[in-house]
Formats: sequence, C-alpha cells, structure tokens
Amino acid sequence: MKQKKYSFLVSFFTLKAKYSKLVPSNFQLPTSSFLFPLVIFCFLSQISYAQTLESYIQEAQQNNPDIQAFELRYNIAEEKIDEVNSLPNTEFSAGYFVSEPETRTGAQRARFSVKQMLPWFGTISARENYASAMAEAEFIEITIAKRKLALSVSEFYYQLYEIRAKQLVLEENIQLLETYERLALTSLEVNNASAVDVLRLQIRQNELQQQIEVLLQQSTGIQAALNSLLNRPYNADVEVPTNLEIPETDPVYSFEALSLNPELLKYDKLYESVIQSETLNLKEKLPNIGFGLDFVAVEERPEMNFSDNGKDIVMPMVSVSIPIFNNKYKSTSRQNELRKREITSQKDNRLNVLKSAFSKAISQRNQAKIKFNTQQKNLKQAQDAEEILIKNYETGTIDFNDVLDIQELQLKFGINSIEAIKEYYIQSANINYLTN
Repeated sequence: MKQKKYSFLVSFFTLKAKYSKLVPSNFQLPTSSFLFPLVIFCFLSQISYAQTLESYIQEAQQNNPDIQAFELRYNIAEEKIDEVNSLPNTEFSAGYFVSEPETRTGAQRARFSVKQMLPWFGTISARENYASAMAEAEFIEITIAKRKLALSVSEFYYQLYEIRAKQLVLEENIQLLETYERLALTSLEVNNASAVDVLRLQIRQNELQQQIEVLLQQSTGIQAALNSLLNRPYNADVEVPTNLEIPETDPVYSFEALSLNPELLKYDKLYESVIQSETLNLKEKLPNIGFGLDFVAVEERPEMNFSDNGKDIVMPMVSVSIPIFNNKYKSTSRQNELRKREITSQKDNRLNVLKSAFSKAISQRNQAKIKFNTQQKNLKQAQDAEEILIKNYETGTIDFNDVLDIQELQLKFGINSIEAIKEYYIQSANINYLTN
C-alpha cells in the first residue's frame, strides 16, 4: 500500500543548503553531524514500531494483575462444573433399642440404615451444562478485559509517541532559532538587524525550551501509567517510534463487523446460561428417588429351638421425594423468562453504544487524516515563505519579525501534524477494538 509520510522535519534538514552562502565559511549547522543517523533511526523505528507495540500488549496481557484476576475467576467457574457433578450425601444411621421390642424370632437390639437419594434422570447433566455456560461467560470476560487492556496500552503508547515527536521537533526548532540568531548577529554587524531582533530570537528559544521541559514531565506520567499496565517498575524504559505514517486508504468497515465484538457475545453466553438454568429448574421440580437398606440385629430367644430363632432383619427400601409445593420452581421459571428479556434489552442497548462509538471513531479518524493533509499543505507553503525570506537576506532586507512568524507557523503545523497522527492511530485502535 502506498504510504504518505509527514514531512515537517524537511525544512530543518535542508537548512544548511539554504544558508551556505549567507554565513561565514567556518559556520556549521548543528544538524550536520547527526542527520544521517537520525534518518536511519527514524526508518528503522517505522519498520519495528508495530512489533514493539504488539510485544507491549502481549507483556501486559501476561503480567497485568487484573487479567490474572479474571483468569482465576474463570478457573473457579470451571471448578464448579466438577462441584455440581456429584450426588447428594449418602445417609448413614444407627440406633440402639433401649426398650427392646419383642418379635417371634427374638428381641430387636439395634438398627443400622444406609440411604442414597438420586436426582431425576438428566438432572446432573443439566447442572453441568449450566455450570459450563457460566464458565463460558467468564471466559468472554477475560477476552473483553484483554481487549480493553490492549486498547489502553495502545493509547498510552501513541501518547508517548506524540510527546517524544513533539520534543524532537521543538529541539530542531531551537537549533533553527540558534541559526537565525547567528544570522541576526551577522546582520547586526552591518546594521541590517537590531539587538532587539537578537533578543526576540533568544526569548523564543527560551519558550521552546520550556515546552520541552513540560513535555518531559508529561512523558514521565504517561510512561508510569503504561508501565503500571505492564506490571513493571514505573520508570522502566518504553520505546516508541519517532516517525509514523498515515496510509492514503483505510479498510472499509460496516456495522456488521460489530457482531463479533466480545461485549455482544457476552450477552449471548449469558442468554444461554439462562436457558440452561431453566432446563435445570425443570429437572429439579421432578421427583427424587432414594434407595436404602435397613439392618436390624435380633437377639435369640433363650431356651427355644426353632429355625428362625435370632434371625436378623434385612429390609431394602425405596423412597420418592415429590415437590408437591412447587411455587418455588414456578417463580424461578418466571424469573428466567424476565432475565432473558433483560439480557436481550441489555444487548440491544450495548449494540447501540458500540455503533455510536464506532461511528465516532471512524469520523474522528477521518478528521485526523484531513487535518494532517491540511497541515502538510500549510507546512509546504510556510517553507516556501521561508525561502523568500532567505532570498531577502541576500539583499540585506530580511525582517526577523517575519522570520519568527514563519518559524512559529512551521512549528505550529508540525505540532498539529503530530497530533493528527496520534489521533489517527488512537482512533484506529478504537476501531480495531470494536470490530476485531
């Protein structure tokens, strides 16, 4: 894909050629020694920046405590599947007859019983399905949390790019003003400039230096915020590119792309969990069946001899638990129906919110591209005006007030270009969050 690069550094890089005939032979522009390495660095950073951002996102998703908490919640939900896959407790009982009941075969001395209740057929499977549905909903929460984390990392990343790119432009403009200052001093020697012109240039340098120091403080805060997402020391180094590009064309998206957003899929999983909850409710309103066994120890009758004398009693048992009073289950069914309607309404509302955010992100990204293109045109015209001023210097008629005005315009257009690039990429990250 053909790319369009922003070019607000060109004016400064070509400054030496413009002034080669206007300054003393021993005068050297401060950029000549680092021009080539800087260009190489910008090129390499443009190649590797996407991979660097991706590595930060992966590091955040692996180390962020909030993500780890979501994963633990999912593990707990998975464990609940095993929890529900079990039968009720087996009942054991024992009793001793203080007053021994007499029977034909002898006196009963003690009773021992064991009993196991079983849910109706399919109830345990219904419990497992419900627990699995809840676990799947928790897994979607992990996906959402990771995507939100990736978006936050991207936003801080591009904010750091903005700050550091602005610092670079300000430093270059300070060096440019130092060059103008030398030109003003040269003109002052031949009475083509005044000391006020020199002072104005120096004041402007001080103002730009102040902006650099303010940006440095902003960078420290954003760097700390980004490192906190990565669960690293707040002052750990963060590498960002110094040069980004805006593509001439963007992918075309539609509202249909929102259908796979995890924030909407979450409601599908919740809806499924309510369906499984109702299935379980219908199973639990059915009877439970119990199987048991009673053993009664019988004492032999003394001084009697017959075949069943002292014969112990063994009695298998079957029991049924019938929910005669089933208002509880009827109420649960009504609650599940209301819950499904609630989830449907929540999903519709969330879809509207995502559509609004999607439209806003597309609009703001397009605005950023328009702003960038306009600033590039303005910057080119400001450079043309600068060339005219330099030609006036050759005739000894340069006005350093105009020089300051042009320099301020170039700086303004350069800063605006950086802000447009940052906004473009942040909105692209928002679009990616909403659609992918």
